[in-house]
Amino acid sequence: MSCDAVSFTVQDEGKLGRVVALPVQSVGRPRSSVVRLLVPRLVLACCLCALTAAAEPHRSCPGAVLEGDVSEGQAYTQALSPQLDFKLEAVPAGWMIRVLPHNGNRPLHDAAELANPPYRSPTPILISTDFAFRAQDAVAWNPRTFRFFTLPAQVARAEVAYQATLLEPNRPAAGAALYPLLEQAAEGTLTIVDAEIAGGTANQTTPAASVASHFDQTAHTVRANLPPTPLGRLLHVRFRLTVAANQLCR
Repeated sequence: MSCDAVSFTVQDEGKLGRVVALPVQSVGRPRSSVVRLLVPRLVLACCLCALTAAAEPHRSCPGAVLEGDVSEGQAYTQALSPQLDFKLEAVPAGWMIRVLPHNGNRPLHDAAELANPPYRSPTPILISTDFAFRAQDAVAWNPRTFRFFTLPAQVARAEVAYQATLLEPNRPAAGAALYPLLEQAAEGTLTIVDAEIAGGTANQTTPAASVASHFDQTAHTVRANLPPTPLGRLLHVRFRLTVAANQLCR
């Protein structure tokens, strides 16, 4: 029942009376037998309507800010929401961002891996010297924004699309079902606050140059006492992850 513009009238029918709720605009000139009374029951009804209307509009969905640090060969895991964990997983050349179910049931591919195509190429979820990125390039891609799914059903549908790309890697349309899902994905931003690296001696590649442009603006230490290598090493990073309000309820 709508609570908009309701006039409550009580019609005199002896000792008992009958409560009639009518829209104000439908009530004409009252007869002598109809009197408008403000009684506790009617006040309570109005209050309940108002409280219901105020409580309905929006569900609270706070964001998240995580701060941590991780060293070469180590992992970092922290709850992102009651349903999801954020993880920096150690890989041979650095770390990979993972978003995993909090219950510990790890899918074949996680909610961040599936939500950041194109696959098998440089990606914001990879903080490493893979794909010919030097250590300083990995640090200079800063900040980096990535997507992740928040619902198991989204992950399952994205997995189907991902498997289709494996079957037909040279046909981009094979995974077309993934792209409408990306509109439902949440976004997180990882900022490297400080880093310690052994710098790479190779020239910067074109793919790295397209995203890695903030090395001088990022606090860092270069260990000059380590043996030089073409790509260098990521030794330690301190970071901040930010997920805006409403993203975790998508």
